[in-house]
Amino acid sequence: MITKINILINFFLVQIISIYFVLGQGHEESRLLLDKVSKNLLSKENMNFEFTYKLENSKEKITQEIEGNAQISGEKYKLNFMDIEQIYDGYRTYTIVPENEEINIESGDGNSDLMIKPTNLITFYTNGYGYEWDIKQIVLGRTIQYVKLLPIKEDSDVKYLLIGVDVNNLNLFKIIEIGKNGTNTTLKIKNQSYNITLPENHFNFNPELYKDYFINEDS
Repeated sequence: MITKINILINFFLVQIISIYFVLGQGHEESRLLLDKVSKNLLSKENMNFEFTYKLENSKEKITQEIEGNAQISGEKYKLNFMDIEQIYDGYRTYTIVPENEEINIESGDGNSDLMIKPTNLITFYTNGYGYEWDIKQIVLGRTIQYVKLLPIKEDSDVKYLLIGVDVNNLNLFKIIEIGKNGTNTTLKIKNQSYNITLPENHFNFNPELYKDYFINEDS
């Protein structure tokens, strides 16, 4: 189960490394745009979006493209990706793998290496990066401004990240990670909706639905 979700986990872990933040002179415009996006998304009661995750390595002739979706409300979220469902109810993370009839349950606030937190998409840029203003594109009538994030850590496996922002509605459009090993990953966010009606128990785990599953639970 763990190996099956490693691709997405590694992508998110790059974005939540905890080191001291340094902002160089001349990068204020880039940081300001990202701050506006973060403020806009954090102002929503909840959000729902679909995404396409693409991994490419031309040297190894690897191309993988996978669809997924997520719902977020505060720190709580539900993520569906690679036929795996992950739920964080604010206290525990439940990773449900129907193929193996297996469930991993972890307690804590999301700091475990096995935890994927879609909520970090909103604020990950605040730690460990310098900023550069990058290209602007028109995509199906939408104005997309890219900001380049340069890892401060010299031993980072990432050359840089490109964050595409829809400047008209301050939504995230695309996150591109360029790796030093020739592997590039792209997370394209689509069909966003906000402040939608969700069932009261949407972020709750119901064990009655998984009576035949093997459960791994941390102590």
